[in-house]
Amino acid sequence: MTAIIYGSPCESMRKAVKWFEKNNISYIERNILANPLNVQELQKILELTSEGTDEIIATRSKIYKELNLDFDTLTLLELLNLIEKHPTLLRNPIVVDNKRMMVGYNEDDIRKFIPRKVRKRQWLQLQMESLNC
Repeated sequence: MTAIIYGSPCESMRKAVKWFEKNNISYIERNILANPLNVQELQKILELTSEGTDEIIATRSKIYKELNLDFDTLTLLELLNLIEKHPTLLRNPIVVDNKRMMVGYNEDDIRKFIPRKVRKRQWLQLQMESLNC
């Protein structure tokens, strides 16, 4: 399963890419400034959220402040069209696969993208090491 790392060039994006490379996990990097997400892609990301649009909107971004909108009054389609037009409204990076999502870079949370077999093998290895102490 290939993960997709959506974002614009920044330190968090670089950390996520580096982590996937270090762990030999297949990924696709997508610069949302050069290739913005469309409404359908944004809907698929929203399906993976637990907090809806609040989870993916960058409320501290320059464009969020410049737009000076009451985002709570927008319909979902209006918001998704606005994000399509202004991709920097999205938090950075957003990492997804078919089942999981992570917003921002978090060293602990990103581990959920390690395949289950690999995580189990790592856990067993740690158990064996602790028994040998």
